[in-house]
Amino acid sequence: MIAFLFRAALYLASAALGLIVADLLLDGFRIQWDRWWGFVLCIVVFAVVQSILAPIASRLADRYAPVLMGGIGVISTLVALVVVVLLPFGGLRIVDASGWLLGALIVWIITALGSVLLPRLFLRKPREERRRR
Repeated sequence: MIAFLFRAALYLASAALGLIVADLLLDGFRIQWDRWWGFVLCIVVFAVVQSILAPIASRLADRYAPVLMGGIGVISTLVALVVVVLLPFGGLRIVDASGWLLGALIVWIITALGSVLLPRLFLRKPREERRRR
């Protein structure tokens, strides 16, 4: 259970990092820092929606459109961003096409890298200690 919660926290951190990097790189992708609580809620909602959508979209693409399997992560990221931007409490605004397309790509890349690299970085020590025992 602790490992699950730790992995969830790492996924939230990678989602936050992806959104922040997109904010820094793109003019049309804006985090509303004056509504920091809204941004924190956006991170949580984005991570939950992304976690739910990715397997569903993967199954649907595998069944009906196998050619989409390579881009399913970007597509589910884009849908999760749409959900987050439509939330009434603010925190994130995307105002142009490049913000939507490049923002989804940047957030997907950073989140994917974070999901792979952060657990390896933080979970390596306990695994090595278990091997020694």
